[in-house]
Amino acid sequence: MSYDIFGKWNANVTVEDPGLRVYINLNSKLVFHNQGRHVLRAFGKANVHIVERLINTLMRGGTGEKVGGRVIRDRGGTGKKTKMYNIAKKAFDIIHEKTKKNPLEVLIKALENAAPREETTRVKYGGVINHIAVDVSPARRVDFALRNIGKGVAIRSFDNKKSAAQALAEEIILASNNDPTSHAIARKVEVERVAHSSR
Repeated sequence: MSYDIFGKWNANVTVEDPGLRVYINLNSKLVFHNQGRHVLRAFGKANVHIVERLINTLMRGGTGEKVGGRVIRDRGGTGKKTKMYNIAKKAFDIIHEKTKKNPLEVLIKALENAAPREETTRVKYGGVINHIAVDVSPARRVDFALRNIGKGVAIRSFDNKKSAAQALAEEIILASNNDPTSHAIARKVEVERVAHSSR
């Protein structure tokens, strides 16, 4: 048995959502550092391992969201991939301690739950802008879920004693349980609610 994720976790996990299966890469990977090789190819990020995409999502320069009346503008994680790698590694250990499951399996379940199926787009008819409901492409669904998990981590760990690894583990576990207190699930529900009202 080979342990492909951080030398501990088996990557032999199935993606239950058939739409997301193509866009969640679980191939064996020794090092989660693609060095941007996927950027110049259309849909190239589908070939980047999902854990590396999670790590890249954590490298954000602040969310711009308000927490307790203050806007989060922390640039502490930007460009520090090794730091984010270690945060993800610790978070996977915490997930295993709390759920007794393979952390990669919990992450995949969280992505499936946090990926919206419907959103709105703006369409202009004769000078009037209308919002209409549209289906979300599978690639965009994965992007949406990853982005909101990353934002949830920034919000949970900002001005808080909770470490980023604890915040990431908590966000992933809540999203995998479809818990509305998860930022990613709350955003998905909001986007789908707006789309439903725009039909």
